[in-house]
Amino acid sequence: MMKKLLRFSLVFAVLASLALLNGCGPKDSGQKPAVEKPLVQAPPFSADSAFQFVKDQVGFGPRIPNSPAHRKAGDYMIEQLKKFGATVTVQAFEATTYDGQRLALRNIIGSYFPERQKRILLAAHWDTRPFADKDENPAAKFDGANDGASGVAVLLEMARALQAGQPPAVGVDIIFFDGEDWGHDTETWDKIGKGKPANFPLPPGLDSWWCLGSQHWSKNKHKPNYSAYYGILLDMVGAKNSHFFKEGVSMQYAPAVTNKIWKTASQLGYSSLFVNREVAGITDDHVFVNEIGKIPMVDIVHYDPALGFFGDYHHRTKDNLELISPETLEAVGRVLLAVIYSEE
Repeated sequence: MMKKLLRFSLVFAVLASLALLNGCGPKDSGQKPAVEKPLVQAPPFSADSAFQFVKDQVGFGPRIPNSPAHRKAGDYMIEQLKKFGATVTVQAFEATTYDGQRLALRNIIGSYFPERQKRILLAAHWDTRPFADKDENPAAKFDGANDGASGVAVLLEMARALQAGQPPAVGVDIIFFDGEDWGHDTETWDKIGKGKPANFPLPPGLDSWWCLGSQHWSKNKHKPNYSAYYGILLDMVGAKNSHFFKEGVSMQYAPAVTNKIWKTASQLGYSSLFVNREVAGITDDHVFVNEIGKIPMVDIVHYDPALGFFGDYHHRTKDNLELISPETLEAVGRVLLAVIYSEE
């Protein structure tokens, strides 16, 4: 996952003027307080199954584009989605990286209830960054257990739940974006010993060196005129002691959906995990789905108040299976299932 701050959240609460009470106490408006709508019963989410999906991905090795591990992991995801009853579309494409490499990439899409007009889009990236540029050995490879595999694992377990349980009232599309994490910054270029590029402009049709898969899909959707009611992106959602804050770009483009997710989390008892506080925005796949794809999308991503976005494992070799908490995966999955099954 690319990790540069994009902008500070533009959404702030505006205080309304207080009406003069002329020394009188508040009057009864005659309106009854709103009754909170109970959560709809959603299919169960298995923490053990989700953890196994992380373990399976890590078992292939770092999922670096153009590597055998990347190819095997992609084939595995296609197989799992088909196994769980999804209609699968593979969007193959090529992209050039900041260091001039040509990558063979695949966005993998699994669709449920394709006949339904109202649709919810769920997404995560499945590739691994090709070097641990924040590590003591910045050229090392790392597993990407949280940065990539955790989001995919939650969505694969949701796919299993969608097949096994009663269908929701909406259609669901799951997209695994490729090529998210090969982005460029000057500091990384220096650390891996390539020296600073004098001038390396973006090629035509590319808006960022990050998020190659979501850029491609947003400009070339897998179905003509495809749209969704809203989308939810998962990125680094499996670490122990995770916290998810309301990310700035999500609040800019999809505030109602963001608030709904965090409210649902609170109703399920996860308010300490889904913290009801806004933070800055980042460049992630949801930026391009929002701005190019024109679908309001929320990013659920780990935020550490002491460090900012991500954790001390980010782009380091410690991003391995020992970092992953089945309980965190379960909490995220249960919240998303509850959100989807509340749609009418």
